[in-house]
Amino acid sequence: MKTLLQLEELAMFAIATWLFYTLDIAFWWYFVLLFAPDIGMVGYMVNEKAGAATYNLCHHKGLAIALYALGWYVTNDVLMAAGIILFAHASLDRILGYGLKYNKGFKYTHLGEIGNK
Repeated sequence: MKTLLQLEELAMFAIATWLFYTLDIAFWWYFVLLFAPDIGMVGYMVNEKAGAATYNLCHHKGLAIALYALGWYVTNDVLMAAGIILFAHASLDRILGYGLKYNKGFKYTHLGEIGNK
């Protein structure tokens, strides 16, 4: 099942990459911004609960889709790019086993505990 989920996320990552390519933005920005959502880890400097909240906000696919949809609606490539970057990054993280975080610590995710294979 884990492999199937990873393949599903890989497909979503590929679609997000293609969508970014279709925008009127230089494609090199995709690689520059791909890890920008990791800024959400800054919350862990406060405590585990704040870290989980900020991390999950920056890795939530619902927010990514909403940003993209808003950008599409108002014809704003920057908003669409932000949504695509969030979506692609979340998919990449999930391919690697990094899921949305629980309040008890960074290694506790909705995909299981990180590091215990």
